[in-house]
Formats: sequence, C-alpha cells, structure tokens
Amino acid sequence: MSINEQHTTMNLLCNWCHGTWLLHSNDGPVGDIITDSRKVNGPENALFVALKTKVRDGHTFIADAYEKGIRNFLVSQEMDVHAYGAANFILVKDTLQALQQIAEVYRKRFEIPVIGITGSNGKTIIKEWLYQLLSPDHNMVRSPKSYNSQIGVPMSVWLLEPQHEVAVFEAGISQPGEMERLERMIKPTIGIFTNVGEAHDEGFLNKRQKINEKLLLFRHAKQLVYCKDYHELNECVSQYLHQARTFGNELPLQLFSWSHRMESDLRIMQLQSENGKTSIEALYRNETVSIIIPFTDPASVENAIHCWCVMILMGIGTEQIKERMLQLHAVSMRLELKHGINGCTVINDTYNSDLTSLRIALDFLDQQQQHIQHTVILSDIQHGMATDTDLYVEVTELLQQHNIKRFIGIGPALYKNKAAFRNNKRLRSVFFKSTEDFLKKFHLITFEHEAILLKGSREFSFEKISILLEQEIHQSVLTVDLSALSHNVDVFRSYLEPGVKTMAIVKAYSYGHGSYEIANQLQYSGVDYLAVAYTDEGVALRKMGITMPIMVMSPDMGSFDRMIAWKLEPEIYNMRSYKAFTAIAEMLNVKDYPIHIKLDTGMHRLGFMQNETAALKRQLTSNPHIKIATIFSHLAASEDGQHDAYTREQAELFRQMSDDIISALPYKPLRHICNSAGIVRHKDLHFDMVRLGIGLYGVDSSSAMQGQLKQIGTLKTIIAQIKTLHEGQTVGYSRRGVIKGDMRIATICIGYADGYPRALGNGKAHVLIHGKPAKVIGAVAMDMCMVDVTDIPDAKEGDEAIVFSPDLPLEQLAEWSGTISYEIMTGISQRVKRVYTQDQ
Repeated sequence: MSINEQHTTMNLLCNWCHGTWLLHSNDGPVGDIITDSRKVNGPENALFVALKTKVRDGHTFIADAYEKGIRNFLVSQEMDVHAYGAANFILVKDTLQALQQIAEVYRKRFEIPVIGITGSNGKTIIKEWLYQLLSPDHNMVRSPKSYNSQIGVPMSVWLLEPQHEVAVFEAGISQPGEMERLERMIKPTIGIFTNVGEAHDEGFLNKRQKINEKLLLFRHAKQLVYCKDYHELNECVSQYLHQARTFGNELPLQLFSWSHRMESDLRIMQLQSENGKTSIEALYRNETVSIIIPFTDPASVENAIHCWCVMILMGIGTEQIKERMLQLHAVSMRLELKHGINGCTVINDTYNSDLTSLRIALDFLDQQQQHIQHTVILSDIQHGMATDTDLYVEVTELLQQHNIKRFIGIGPALYKNKAAFRNNKRLRSVFFKSTEDFLKKFHLITFEHEAILLKGSREFSFEKISILLEQEIHQSVLTVDLSALSHNVDVFRSYLEPGVKTMAIVKAYSYGHGSYEIANQLQYSGVDYLAVAYTDEGVALRKMGITMPIMVMSPDMGSFDRMIAWKLEPEIYNMRSYKAFTAIAEMLNVKDYPIHIKLDTGMHRLGFMQNETAALKRQLTSNPHIKIATIFSHLAASEDGQHDAYTREQAELFRQMSDDIISALPYKPLRHICNSAGIVRHKDLHFDMVRLGIGLYGVDSSSAMQGQLKQIGTLKTIIAQIKTLHEGQTVGYSRRGVIKGDMRIATICIGYADGYPRALGNGKAHVLIHGKPAKVIGAVAMDMCMVDVTDIPDAKEGDEAIVFSPDLPLEQLAEWSGTISYEIMTGISQRVKRVYTQDQ
C-alpha cells in the first residue's frame, strides 16, 4: 500500500481542493490519480479526474471508468450520480485547478531536496541523467516521461512517498501565467535552467519575457544552476537576483554558473573528443577538475555539465563524479514496437527498469490486442522500498492487473524472490540468474504469436535478447512515431466543434506506414471510424483485433458476404452496388446492416449523381436489410484557394442531395464531406463527421496549419561502403555520375525496389548523414544508390543515412521527384521493415 492510500482520503482531498460533495459514500483511501479511463489497473483506490481540454471532455468517460471499477471522481459539472452506487463525487469549479491544488498541498508533506528543471531543451535528458548519477546513493522519484505540463506536474508530484530522499521534476510552459502554478506544486530547492531556444516563442512577447516567466520556478529555491554563455539568460538571472526579495525569498538565491567564455563557478577550460568520448576540463575554486563522458555531441556535453554542477552542489566527491559520468548512457525517450520471430510482436524497452517506467510499458503492452498471450521479460528493478520482497510483490500485482500470462525474470534479486510470482497460480513464470543463463536456454523456450515486453536495466544487456527475438530486418527501416500520430489526431480535433466525429483513412497500408499498428493506435486514440480501400484490408484488421467500425471504400461486389461475416461496412456508390449488397444481405437474413452512401458532387469518380437519387429513395423506403450509417461525398480541391468557389458548389449540392435522401428515412444518418485540408480550410463544412487522411501522417496538403502537424515517418538506411574516386571516373549505371577531382562516395542500402524513386538520382536529391546533406550521384539502382560524402569527413561504413524525416520532409522528396507526398509514402516497399515508437 502506498503512502497516498495510507494517509490520503477522499475527505482530505475534498478539503484540499475546496470541493463540495455530489455523492459521498465513504472516506476511503486514495492511491492512484487517473485522467485516462483507458489506463485503469488498480481501480479500488483510484481517483478519476474528469479534465476538460480542447479536444476531450473527461466527463464523457465517467461511465467507462465506473464500469472498470473506479469509485472516486473529481468533476466540474452537475450530474445525475444516482446510477453510481457506493461512489464518491467531488464537485469543483475547475478540475485541473483542483488537481493542482491537491498536488500543492501534498507537496508540503515532504522536506527533501527537490530539483526543478526548466529551459528550452534538454530537460528530460538531464532529469534522466541525474537519476542515473544520484540513484545509487539516494532513493529517488522523478517525473515520468516528459511530464512537465500543467497536467503532468501534479501527476508527477503525486508520486512522492516518505522513503524518497531526492526528487527531480521538469517544468515546461508555453505562455505567461503557467510557471507560477507549476512552482507552487514543485517548490524546488535546487533549480536548473538548461538553455534558451525558440520553443514556444509564439506564446510570449519576446525571449526575455519567456526567460523571466521560466525563472519564476525558482522564486523559493535555494540554488540555481545555469550557463552564463546564454547572454539574455545571464542578464535576466542577474536582474532576477536583485528582485528575489520581492518574490518572497527570505534569503537570496545562490547562483551556481558555468561557462566556456567567462568567469563562473565552474569555468570550462578545454573540451577534447575522440573515440566516442569527450574529456571536459574545468576550473572549480581555483583547482582543475575533469570528467569524461561517453558522448561527443554539443547537446550531450551541455547536459552533462549541468548534471556535474548539481553533483558538486550536493557535495558528491570528485572521484565519484568522474566514475559516474563515465558510466552515463543514452536515454531512450521511446518504446520501440517491432515485428518478432514466429509471428510475435516485441516491445523493446531495454534501457531502464523501475516501477514507474514498468507501469508505462505495461500500459503500452495492453494496447497490443493482436495477440491473446502477453509475455514480460524483466530484469532486476532499481527501487527504494524497504525490501526486495515488497517490491516484487508489487510487481506481481501489476502483472496480475495487466493479465500477463507468462513472466520471465532475469537477475539475482528476481531469482531470489521467485516465490512472490509463483503464488500467482495463473502466471507461468521462469527465472534466470543472469542474461547469459537465459541466452544459453533460449532455444528451449518457445515464443510464438504473442506480444513480448522486453524491459531491463542497461547492465543486463537485454539488447542481446532483442537480437534473438526480433525478426531479421532489411537494412532500410521506416520508423513510425505513434505518439506523433496521436498528436496529429488531436490537432485536427482542435478544429472541430464538440460532437463532430472523426473517420481515419488507413487504406494502402495506412499510406505506407503499416496496417494493424496504425489502426490500433487510432482505435486507442478514440477515432470513431476507420476506412480502408478493399475488403481484404478490413478483414486483416479484424483478425488482428480491431473492433471499431470500418468502412470499405472500394468494395468488390463478390466479397459482400465476407464483409458481413467480418462486420465491415460497404461504401455504396451506384444502384448496381446497392442491389448487389441488398441481395446478399437478404440471402443471409441480415437486418439493418450499416452502409455508406457515396454521392458524386463534382469529383466525378465514384458516387450517385443527382439524377439517380430519386430511384435510390424509392429503394430505401422498403428495404429492411440495410441502414444508412453515413452519407458522404469527396471534395475535389479543398486544399486550393483558387477552387474555393467550386468547393462551395460541391458543398451546396451535397446538402441538397443528402437532405433529399434523408427526407425519405425515419432516422438521420451522419454526413461528411471534409478531408484533411477541408477540416482546416472549410470549417463550416464539418457536418457530423470529418475524414482524416494524409494529415494524420504529418503532411499538410493545404499549407494552412503552420507547422502544427508532425511527420510520423522516418526512413533510414546505412552506408555499406565508402571509397575514394578520382577525376574522370564514373559511378553507377550508364556512367551517369562523373567524378570531379577526388571525391568520397558512399554506397547506401536503398534503391527503387525499396521505394526510393529513380527520379531522385543524378544530383536531384540528398540524404542526411551526421545531419549534413549528401547528394545522390549517378542513377538510383534497384537495391542501392551512391551519395557524395566528400564534405562529411567523419562519415564511415555502417553509419546511418536519413532518407526522409522531420528534418528532411516528405514534401521535399516529392518536389524533387516531381510527384506528390502520397506517392512517396505509399511507394515504400513491404521489404522495408517498420519499427514503431511510442513516447515514454
């Protein structure tokens, strides 16, 4: 039982947030705070907070949360609570404000060092590195993921428990007024201001206003770490120090500065990078001190120096700092989802192992409904509990809550505490003392058609297990960011009025990005409908566990019986398809089967013409076998301002035709006409539902969204070979690439059979290697092409080459090859493996 459950009750929370009771059944303890009804694991003592955001109203999910066992609710609107027996409902004016008030009071229970981090970049890396550096000596708690927002910070503070000795929390803002609220919850004793960049500039008058707003996080802090080399930050900090007493500080804020260029507490004197490591030499109190970190990029150097300063402030010895810094490892910001051996799906999270990140990973595992069996492979866990037994009893409870069928524990602590797992009779468990022991027995363990969570601390080298579990992959990989996909859904939702539904287009292998994985994320994100092109696509999704409504846009009339068998809904676009489907429905004795009527309002592709609707109406009035779910049409040029008059004509015709059809029905179907561009450019045409197509995948075909979307795909390959060629030599087929002077030419493992168009050859395009452009030289071949790396001296064989990414967008490749983004995306070959990532 957590400290929250032991000492925090609903009566206390009601007092803390100044709420009133809508329903008060008991004064039970409160453990978890939940804002997402999809992530309910231990509902008995959980509190569901019904938050209202631009895209969702949490009150609409109260019934779902109650059905899953939650009995404590924080709401901001009057409601009929009589249907919720034995429950508690606290009514407040604003649930977000109430959640923050609860966190603010709860934070006051703890008198421990709290490190608060803000700045434009590096917050999460510094937080995770501080955890790596300090946790061997201190029982620590830290923000999960990038929980640094108005919602994320109170959820982070709620994780504090009495055994914790140090806390590390992030704070991020996007407009004035936000930091003051975050400061009241975090109340840092040590502050870090990472740097000043352009992120969220649009929310402030100027950069100085943004800096001063962020500095409010430290109004009651004792110490602040920052870099003097950011000129405006340095000036603002100096001014802030003079005003510290105005902010209520009894003692002035103690500054701890570092700099490459000027006098500071830690003066950086020399940087030297080689063999993947950087040696950093500095002056501290007139003595030379140094560290070595296993990174060479400037951002990592800056992040490490901030951590160095904090360790000095906390009194950690020089030798211990040097030892720990050398052991720093890269922070994985995302879970990776990959296709595994024998039809398995592998979730790779092999960088850390603690209870908080385990909960996050198990939530993601829950989403993989394509497999009935879920297996967890776990290493010993870092923890601060009184005993290992307490920890692993809690892990066992988590596995039970998530309905895990098989557990493989690796490490001496897990091996010693295997009895805690074997008490759960429904869990098959096996234990190994080390990763090496597991690898020796790997061939004796069967993995087949299951979802596998691979989660371990870095010292257990679980990447060796990952190699055995993952399907052999092509050297070119398309990485798909599922978090960016959800972000894009929410961006489009922000344009919609409440009640307008969303249909997501996942035809053509989700525009080349994948089938089930994309559909599953959209189902999880609460999209109302999916749309595929052909019956086989829909059947494949059903077989993998997609349960939401699916419209088939180009149904083969010979597959109508299969559509009914798999609960797929056909697009009906003429009388021939209408009569054919009705005949099958009648033969199968189906009643009120949902169909979708397509109207041709000017696209002139598929759809009923206006002169055909009268015959359709006559058929509809006497057909018990079908029910129209939606009536829709397709805008021909919604993205193009010069055709807006034509779009208006289409919309008016759509209204007339759909009104005419609806007049013959005893019910009202949904109507939709807007695609991605139409959602943004024609807000008065949203009707009852909108269709999300290419915009889902991060391409703004209307150029009207000002960078709000995130490209979800990154296509990478590797350098197979590098050679130096000389004046007059040629490269590739037909000798089209001619060498001028001495040139370093890299052969990369992607060609037109992978979907890289031949039109991009002969200098028209480039890839990115070490962040620098490398032009394609000569013709693109079937399996590879060559690029010029003469000006990238550190490029070497085996290095990564970025074909497209958010930094080299799809639109640019499309422009170079004289086509559209759709064609580039859908042209990526199936032999290019897809890897899916999810932010932690």
